[in-house]
Amino acid sequence: MTAEAVIVTMTPPSLPDWVFPPPQGFVAEDLDHLPDLPAHTELIDGSLVFVSPQRRFHETVIHRLHNALEALVPADHDVVSHMTVKLGPRQRPEPDLLVLGPHAPVDPGVTCYDAADVMIVVEVVSPESELRDRYRKPVLYAEAGIPHFWRIEEIHEKPAIFVFELDPATKSYAPAGVHHDWLKLTVPFDIDIDLSTLLRLRTR
Repeated sequence: MTAEAVIVTMTPPSLPDWVFPPPQGFVAEDLDHLPDLPAHTELIDGSLVFVSPQRRFHETVIHRLHNALEALVPADHDVVSHMTVKLGPRQRPEPDLLVLGPHAPVDPGVTCYDAADVMIVVEVVSPESELRDRYRKPVLYAEAGIPHFWRIEEIHEKPAIFVFELDPATKSYAPAGVHHDWLKLTVPFDIDIDLSTLLRLRTR
């Protein structure tokens, strides 16, 4: 009896059309219409940016900062996370946290905010997002006129918040302090947060 080898050829899975950008790049509105787009996809400089799985530090700090800010914002402001902001025709990043001003839409079906709706934008730096969060995104947020930018870094296994305010003359951010233990500010409203509460993990 002669054994015959059976060769099975595997057809590679077809890639979705959005893997191949149009010649002019994507525009902000495309994020609402591209099918099967991965969650938390951002648009920066006309290119799609995909987010890696986040570390415990990132998710814990954002969740607890969100809760802390909700207790402090004025009644006509709001705090949201995992929502995109349209900064320009080819710019629609997804900050980790937003504080919205009184004129932001309250429609529950909204998928994106305009830069004019935002008072504070917050980014937690991850190894994967380091260059974007430290360099490219602050430039985009400032050029779009968002008045306050906070960058959160992990320093000695604790969150440190780098606060920046917009200089309207230069359309760029000016450093306004680094906070390691306590965040106490008077703009854009009174803020008083014990930063040790943002990463208090359970012990076994």
